[in-house]
Amino acid sequence: VFRCFLPKMSSMLQPTILILKEGTETTQGKSQMISNINACTAIVDTVKTTLGPRGMDKLVQEGRGKTTISNDGATIMRLLDIVHPAAKTLVDIAKSQDSEVGDGTTSVVLFAGEFLKEAKLFIEDGVHPHIIIKAYSTALRLAKERIRELSYNIDTSDEKEVRKLLEKCASTSLNSKLIASKKEFFSKMVVDAVMHLDEDLSLDMIGIKKQAGGSMEDSLFIEGVAFKKTFSYAGFEQQPKKFIKPKILLLNIELELKSEKDNAEIKIDDVEKYQSMVEAEWTIIYDKLEKCVSSGANIVLSRLAIGDLATQYFADRNLFCAGRVTDEDLKRVSKATGASVQTTVNNVIPEVIGTCALFEERQIGGERYNLFSGCPQSKTATIILRGGGDQFNDEAERSIHDAIMIVRRARKYTSVVAGGGAIEMELSKFLKDHARTILGKQQLIINSYAKALEVIPRQIAENAGFDSTDILNKLRQQHAQGGKWFGVDIRTEGVCDTFESFVWEPALVKINSLTAATEAANLIMSVDKTVRNPQAQQEGGPPQGRGGGRGRF
Repeated sequence: VFRCFLPKMSSMLQPTILILKEGTETTQGKSQMISNINACTAIVDTVKTTLGPRGMDKLVQEGRGKTTISNDGATIMRLLDIVHPAAKTLVDIAKSQDSEVGDGTTSVVLFAGEFLKEAKLFIEDGVHPHIIIKAYSTALRLAKERIRELSYNIDTSDEKEVRKLLEKCASTSLNSKLIASKKEFFSKMVVDAVMHLDEDLSLDMIGIKKQAGGSMEDSLFIEGVAFKKTFSYAGFEQQPKKFIKPKILLLNIELELKSEKDNAEIKIDDVEKYQSMVEAEWTIIYDKLEKCVSSGANIVLSRLAIGDLATQYFADRNLFCAGRVTDEDLKRVSKATGASVQTTVNNVIPEVIGTCALFEERQIGGERYNLFSGCPQSKTATIILRGGGDQFNDEAERSIHDAIMIVRRARKYTSVVAGGGAIEMELSKFLKDHARTILGKQQLIINSYAKALEVIPRQIAENAGFDSTDILNKLRQQHAQGGKWFGVDIRTEGVCDTFESFVWEPALVKINSLTAATEAANLIMSVDKTVRNPQAQQEGGPPQGRGGGRGRF
């Protein structure tokens, strides 16, 4: 008996299992992690030279010839057309730092890049990423506790002391900006603006207007509201341009004749009826205007258009009017003067009408501005920036915005630490000392985390043209001897007690920077596989971020 054993046909014809679409690219393992870290390092190299008082500016050219000159980390990261998926994480943390605190956007990117650079050595040696993540999380917790221990709390009951704190924080923020040469002038202006706000510290209540021409010292601070003269019709020049203690009426309605709709058909059997229809339209508009005048208001502002008929009507009765006022400006006028925005002119009671000490239309540069000052309920302020050109004013606005955000945070959280790399060096020393008390891989990783914190004083020194190695050695010596607030001294090319030099930063800025950077580094290290599906991109249209002619990474 002969038996023939043949393999089953089912096993011979078993098909290949396809999980992903054809053309899909996958990269994984150690090489993928290192690739992600290298991409993030390339981004850090772009923005690191902007750090500190002597940081350089970046010129980013966008589509249609638009250029932006800035040394603000969040602005540069936002303008760079980054397509690498892991590197986009750095953009996210820069944006979150900008929205949450307002300053320290370059620092947070540098921290994240340096943490990843230190972790790269361990990953190449075969250390599992989660061991590094655990050690980084421990180091972050210890660093945050140490910042809270070291931070100096200002007595909020002493208004002079609080104002001094706020001005120093604003000056520190402006140190690295384009307007650093006038930081004392602008820091007082920023503090004045923030002190005018309600307890909610709403940023919308501070208006920043830009007017090309003049010098930086020509910039104005208005304790109230100011906005550019809106589009006006004939008759506007006949209106009075200055009032003392005026009554202000705010509207959200149109005060102009509307043209009839096309293709409208009306059947009438009498000529007089046609005339009455035409007159009715005029009656409606004149009735609205008469009610505005009878309310006793001297100034009428509307979010919608005020036509030529209404403009001349108000001019004949010595009233000032402005139409198409932006929603932001109208809200600030309402907040400052106590007026309420009305959607009808019927039954305008005195309670909805606002007032201020002085209203005037003033020429500032090449534009005319409407200024409301001396407001009784002034919970808003306006800063009018002057400068040589639009790009300068744009960068000045970003600088003022960062300073305002810092002062807002400092007003709410009055604990401060020394800047200039002092707090980073003290944290580095503290974590190195802690690392000597533990065993295993955690000791090496926490020590590397501490070393990464030195990137801030090192980069500040390098950007100023100093010998960073010499500066860091001096700082390590001072901190080892108990000089906890010693940082980089830009003026003498050495080190100094930056707390005594009034280089102050809110502790919240450092806590937020370290938290965001560490979490971003941990997130990037936890990714070991990337899947790219180019066919899906083709089906769904071109991938985002490929237009506009901006530089890509």
